[in-house]
Amino acid sequence: MAEQKLTPLQETEAKRLAAAEAKANKVSKAYSDEEKTKRKERVEKAKDALTRSVGIKGEHVAGARTALKKYLRQLNEPNQPDEARFESLIEAPFKAPPKKREGGRF
Repeated sequence: MAEQKLTPLQETEAKRLAAAEAKANKVSKAYSDEEKTKRKERVEKAKDALTRSVGIKGEHVAGARTALKKYLRQLNEPNQPDEARFESLIEAPFKAPPKKREGGRF
């Protein structure tokens, strides 16, 4: 049998009920004390790097600051950077990228 199409009102109501059910069945993640302290340290480091990089000039600074802000906005996302990636994220505003060489010999 062919499925019956829902009216826009029925579709909206079904989505609302599905969202309410998902919210009721949501399992909250409990962080250990070690994870909490690690997260707090990372937040402090990221905020410190943002405040120290305010007056720095360079093309690389804007992108690095944007990456730090994105990290702070997405703290509760499941995919967090590892330690090496996080350290490079923190140091990015202060390290100028290597200059590109002009290619070719004359």
